Amino acid sequence: MVVRRLSGLQKDVLRLYRDCLRAVHKKPEESRPQFYAFARREFERNLDIKRTDVKAIEYLLRIGRRRMEQYMSPNVRDIGTV
Repeated sequence: MVVRRLSGLQKDVLRLYRDCLRAVHKKPEESRPQFYAFARREFERNLDIKRTDVKAIEYLLRIGRRRMEQYMSPNVRDIGTV
């Protein structure tokens, strides 16, 4: 079996995704499905970006971290349909 190593950037993307999923547990139980769906949708939206497009990936990581901070604020109780 061939195991391919992940690049540092790929690890960063996976870390952000896991952090998003973990942060959802701090939200009210009734709104968690919307937060899960939103996180998944945002990551799936960018699946077509090439691994070699480092600038785009780094930009999206910065945006993703910023958004996660905003949405994980205690004042945000529901994400609604975005």
